[in-house]
Amino acid sequence: MKPSAVSAFCAAVLLSSAVRPAVAGYAAGLGQPPLYAEGFKHFGYVNPNAPKGGSFTLPVQGSFDTLNPFTLKGSAESGVAMLTVDTLMTEGGDDPFAMYGLLAQDISLASDGLSVTFRLNPKARFHNGDPVLAEDVAASFKLLTQDKAAQPRWKFYWSDVAAVETPDNRTVRFRFKKRNAELHMILGQLPVFSRKSYPQGLEKGGNTAPIGSGPYRLVKTDSGRLSEFARDKNYWARDLPSRRGMYNFDTVRFRYLRDPTMRIEGVKAGDFDFTQETAARSWARAYPADILKKRGLEKAELPHSNTVGMQGFVLNQRRAALKDIRVRQALVLSFDFENVNSRMMYGAYRRSPSFFTNSEMAASGLPDAAELALLTPLSGRLPAAVFRQPVPMPPQSDPALGIRPNLLKARSLLLEAGYRYQNGVLTDKQGRPLVLEYLTNSKTFERVAGKWQRDLAKIGITLNLRTVDASLYQKRLADFDYDIIMATYSNSQSPGNEQIDYFGCAAAQTKGSGNYAGVCDPAVEQLLKRFEHFSDRRELVTAARALDRVLRHQYIVVPNWYSDRYRIIYRRTLGIPARPPKYYQAASWALQTWWVK
Repeated sequence: MKPSAVSAFCAAVLLSSAVRPAVAGYAAGLGQPPLYAEGFKHFGYVNPNAPKGGSFTLPVQGSFDTLNPFTLKGSAESGVAMLTVDTLMTEGGDDPFAMYGLLAQDISLASDGLSVTFRLNPKARFHNGDPVLAEDVAASFKLLTQDKAAQPRWKFYWSDVAAVETPDNRTVRFRFKKRNAELHMILGQLPVFSRKSYPQGLEKGGNTAPIGSGPYRLVKTDSGRLSEFARDKNYWARDLPSRRGMYNFDTVRFRYLRDPTMRIEGVKAGDFDFTQETAARSWARAYPADILKKRGLEKAELPHSNTVGMQGFVLNQRRAALKDIRVRQALVLSFDFENVNSRMMYGAYRRSPSFFTNSEMAASGLPDAAELALLTPLSGRLPAAVFRQPVPMPPQSDPALGIRPNLLKARSLLLEAGYRYQNGVLTDKQGRPLVLEYLTNSKTFERVAGKWQRDLAKIGITLNLRTVDASLYQKRLADFDYDIIMATYSNSQSPGNEQIDYFGCAAAQTKGSGNYAGVCDPAVEQLLKRFEHFSDRRELVTAARALDRVLRHQYIVVPNWYSDRYRIIYRRTLGIPARPPKYYQAASWALQTWWVK
C-alpha cells in the first residue's frame, strides 16, 4: 500500500487463494484482524477531549502555482489534498495493515475476490452542502485514472480495476480484472471530490481546488507564498471514531519559502508553530537556545519505527552513459558517505542500504529458500551474482585512506566499460568526455553534492550541479529530462501496487510517473506481480526482499542516508497527545492530533 500522511481506507478480510464468503465490515485488515474492534470510540494515540481553537502555522519549502492537487501540470499547493478532501477509508497510525471507515461506512469483498463494494455514510457532505453520492466516487475514480492531465501514478495504482458501478446513490462497486490481494484495500485510499469540481476535465479545470468534504476549507491564498485553511465546524465526520480528537486547530497556514535560510530565520523570529529540521548542520548550529526560549519554542528529537525506503542520487538509465551498469557502479563507489556524514552532518545519519530500509523487508546476505522460490524461475533473466553473492551493501570509505581505494575500483570499472583517459579526461570510444548533470531545486545539499563532484573529477568524470526553480524542476522531472536527481522511494509497512509506479516498464515510458531511474526489466516485472498475490504477511515480506535484492544488484541509486528520529521545533503552547502512533510522520501527526492549550 502506498504510504499516506493523512488519508487512506478500511475492511476486514484478506484475499487468499481460497474462495471466501463476502464480508461486510467497518474496517479491513491485510493478513490480520484490525487492531481496533468494531465499536471503538477513537484511536489510541489521540486525546478525544482535545479542545478546538487556535492556529497552526508551518513552513513549506518551495512554491505553488496550482490549487489542483491531481493534475500533472504545475506545482500543487500542499494542504488542499491533505485537509479538504476525504477518502473512502482512513488508516490508523498504530495499524498499518488495516483501514477504517470514513466516507464509506462499510466495505464488502465479493466471495470470488473479484469485486469490492463500498456503502457510503449518509451523513457525508461536500463543502457546498451536496451529499456525497456513489456518482461522485465513480467520477473521481474515472477522472484520476482516465483523464490525460491527471498524474499517472493513480492509473498504475489502480490498474487492475475493470469497471466501476453505482447500483444506487449510496453504493459503489469496483470490479477487478483479476484477483489482487490488496486492491480492495487501496481503493479505500481514493480521494473523493464532487463531480461538479471538474465537469470539463482537469486541464480545462485550470488551477482550481476540488470541492471536497474534508475537515478544513481553503479560505485564502497569496501568489504561491501562503495558503490558509479554516476548520469546518460542521464537518460531517467530526464525531466518527476515525476522526474523534483530530483536526483541532481552527486555522492552519502553510507559508511557502524558496530558501531554507528563510525558514530558519522565520523560526528564530517566531513565525512558525512547528517545523521539522532535516539538515543536521542546521539542527546543531542554527537555533540558539536563548532565541528559542525567547520565542517560546522547544527542540525535540522523536524516535520512529517507520520503513524509510531509499533516499539517494537516482541514476536515469534513459541516458546513454548511464545504461552501462559499470558506470553506475563507479558512481556508487565514488560517493564518500563517511566523510560527508562526519564532516558535514555531525555524524547524525546512517547509510540507507535498501529500498525498504529500517524494516524486516530489507534483503540481507544470500537469498534464503523462500526468496529462491521466487528468484530461481527468473534465473535466465538475472545475473548470477543475485544468487551467488550477498546483496550489495553501500561501499564504505577506508578509515585511513578515505575514498581513494573506492575511486581506484571505480576507475577500473570505467576502463572495463570501454572508457579511456585523454589528458586526464575520461572519454568514451568516440572521444566524448563523460559529463553528467545533477539537477535539483534546492541548495540544501549543495555541499554534499560538491564533495561528490570533486571526487568524481579525480577519476575524470565531470558532474555539473544545476539548481532550477520549482516549476522548471517539476517539468523536467515529469519529462525525465535529467541525468541525476535526489529522490526518495517512500515505502510503508505494507508495500503494494505503488511499486509498479516506481519500477514498472509502463511507468518507465509514462511521463510524470515515479519511475525516475527508468527501470524496465523482465525479472522485475514478474516480481512486481507478487505484490498482487500473497496469502499472508510472510509471503509479502519475501516478495519485498526478492525485489529489493534484484534492484540493489542493478545499482540504480547512489544510496544516501536516513535517521530513525525526527528533529522538530514547536511552540510550548501546543498540547501533545501522551504518545505518537507506532508509525507516523512528525508534521502530519502534529497537524492531525495536537491542539492549542
